[in-house]
Amino acid sequence: MTYCVGMMLDQGIAFMSDTRTSAGLDNISTFGKMTTWEAPGDRVLTIMTAGNLATTQSVVSLLDERTKAPDERVPTLLEVPSMFQAARLVADTLREVIARQGEEGQRADSTFNATIILGGQIAGGPPRLFLIYPEGNFIEAGEDTAFFQIGEMKYGRPILVRAYDRTLKFEEAMKLLLVSFDSTLKANLTVGAPFDFHLYEKDSFREGHKGRIEEDDPFFQKIRTAWSAALKSALDGLDDFEL
Repeated sequence: MTYCVGMMLDQGIAFMSDTRTSAGLDNISTFGKMTTWEAPGDRVLTIMTAGNLATTQSVVSLLDERTKAPDERVPTLLEVPSMFQAARLVADTLREVIARQGEEGQRADSTFNATIILGGQIAGGPPRLFLIYPEGNFIEAGEDTAFFQIGEMKYGRPILVRAYDRTLKFEEAMKLLLVSFDSTLKANLTVGAPFDFHLYEKDSFREGHKGRIEEDDPFFQKIRTAWSAALKSALDGLDDFEL
């Protein structure tokens, strides 16, 4: 399974994804689920993927190959004029891959579906964030829904709903994301470290802070311990139920 979060902030966009892929308890692997394309001074686009691994890898490979061998009839991610057009391109590529694998691939119990978060900024427009569905349609983050999750989202959502604020600085957003990922990690074995992150700064038009956080990372361990202690303390501080 997967857990990825894309979060709009006044400062820019924060992305985080896990790296665990599992096909049963005895078949667990690590695969990166975040990819970034950059044309310094013009655009930065990041996608995160969840779903069938063959599908997501095919989509990323096609998008990347087409930037290196462009077709004059179809603009690439490095050529589209807006983030909306980038979202359409990713959606069309996802739908193309699913349709081809569904028609030509060997039948299996699992489907070839996948879901994608796309975010970034292209010169002339603001930072934008999209959630792209396997059917090829998509929605955009706005004031009411300013972050998207894909994959195993239910365990890490409550803290995001309660604590998210667009004015968070990147340092604060990382803390919130790590708590959300820790909550998911504790509740679901199909989500696991290391976690990849990318912090894109608004109007920079270059890759921001990127990195990978291992499960034994000292700061992550500090966050896990402090959050567990704070939850227990908060619970202990509530009035007891009267029988």
